[in-house]
Amino acid sequence: MNNIVENLQQFWQYTGFANCNFQYLIMICIGLTFLYLGIKKEWEPMLLVPIGFGIIIGNIPLFAGLKVSVYEEGSVLNILYQGVKQGFYPPLIFLGIGAMTDFSALISNPKLLLIGAAAQFGIFGAYAISLAFGFDAAQAGAIGIIGGADGPTAIFLSSRLAPDMMGAIAVSAYSYMALVPVIQPPIMRLCTTKKERLIRMKPPRAVSPTEKKLFPIVGFLLTAFIVPSGIPLLGMLFFGNLIKESGVTKRLANTASGPLIDIVTILIGLTVGASTQADQFLQLRSIWIFIIGACSFVIATFAGVLFVKFFNLFLKEGNKINPLIGNAGVSAVPDAARVSNNVGREYDPSNYLMMHAMGPNVAGVIGSAVAAGMLLGFLG
Repeated sequence: MNNIVENLQQFWQYTGFANCNFQYLIMICIGLTFLYLGIKKEWEPMLLVPIGFGIIIGNIPLFAGLKVSVYEEGSVLNILYQGVKQGFYPPLIFLGIGAMTDFSALISNPKLLLIGAAAQFGIFGAYAISLAFGFDAAQAGAIGIIGGADGPTAIFLSSRLAPDMMGAIAVSAYSYMALVPVIQPPIMRLCTTKKERLIRMKPPRAVSPTEKKLFPIVGFLLTAFIVPSGIPLLGMLFFGNLIKESGVTKRLANTASGPLIDIVTILIGLTVGASTQADQFLQLRSIWIFIIGACSFVIATFAGVLFVKFFNLFLKEGNKINPLIGNAGVSAVPDAARVSNNVGREYDPSNYLMMHAMGPNVAGVIGSAVAAGMLLGFLG
């Protein structure tokens, strides 16, 4: 009888109930919130559903030594987490993004690249705020990249500059990417007049197949020579686009833009979520990271919209740019461009801005990778 009681007591010690505390329950509730937003509200479900379930996985209370946790060497989750920790998942995501992206809007109107560059002020604004709040330079650089609205870039940079803060930075970046339709429209309305919102832009010119083939080659050479430290992201982005546009590697492009990016998205979402264990995540600095991340998105949106208004001062009537596409300079593709289009149609249902907004949107992808390379070069 005593043996049975001892066995039951030992079994109880190994259960999650015996090892649970309110911190784990808080994190499980956060994971459930992510699942609700992803499934019920359909806010970036491809990101929030894997991350939300990963948060729940990572916060099941465990008995030490079971070799199950994402932070325990040799565990299955720890092996999968190496793709995040060592930074080889993000370049694979960029390969898929390149294979999915049509750069025609940017090629046909190169000045839209400047809008994507202007929106990167969110990164450097958040960097300055982070320094003011006492983070060191490397940590500030990792936090600042949240302003690029690019989860893979945030993971790539934080894995090198601030690996101990990577979970909070990644979750913050993906959370605000999902909240783009909530954060950006009020700022866009605040910064523009009704007349500006009604600006109609000229249809983009047709881009030749040759231009599409040359763009990834020329684009990579230019950006890689400027920021060699960004080669892992930039190289994969432009290579993915080349296999799409070359016309002779359709199978490779389909694999990169389909099964490959889907598999890596699942792995990166689950493992990033699982890395938010309560004892690692529930710290004061995580709260500051979320607050500064929100500031970076606000700064990026203001910078993009205000830059277009300033740029319009030098453009003739008929060539002016609708400032509502300024928000699309962040690299949340294609959600930010969709927000531009939706807000524009509120004031003129026949004014479709999507094709124009995709120019600064894809420029933002390039811009965030370049900014990450610059920060890594200076701070790495």
